[in-house]
Amino acid sequence: MTTASDPGLLDTLQHQVAVFARRAEQTRLGGVGQVRNSMDRAAYLLLNRLDKEGPMGVKALAASMGIDSSTVTRQVAPLVDTGLVKRTSHPEDGRAVVLQLSPRGQARLDEVRSSRRELMAELTQDWTPEERTGFTALLTRFNTALSARQSSQAVPDAVPQTDS
Repeated sequence: MTTASDPGLLDTLQHQVAVFARRAEQTRLGGVGQVRNSMDRAAYLLLNRLDKEGPMGVKALAASMGIDSSTVTRQVAPLVDTGLVKRTSHPEDGRAVVLQLSPRGQARLDEVRSSRRELMAELTQDWTPEERTGFTALLTRFNTALSARQSSQAVPDAVPQTDS
């Protein structure tokens, strides 16, 4: 386990994470070819979640992504407007609305994934399979730790009232 006794290593790590974040945002890790930079991060993550987990309501989508419902509502609106996501009635409660990846959204997501996969192959072309696997495992572990930290520091929306 790395401790505070490794300040040089930790400084290098935080710097490299900052550089990665900046470069990832600049390129949006968009992929290659015509698809490059053609889908923003929020749209990609929302479409990807709907593809992996299936149709769901705004609250469930927000909870599964660890973000606020109002943020999901704001981010989903342009996806609905462009036909990538459709709103449908909940199968068990017709009054409730669920968000679902449209066929157009699925096709677009597949196209972007393919482009991004090609970019990852290009960037790691001189890596061994073991290096790719190790980097993926460590990056996944790092993201999981960030997510857990964010969840543990989340502030409740409202402070419960106590009966006195």
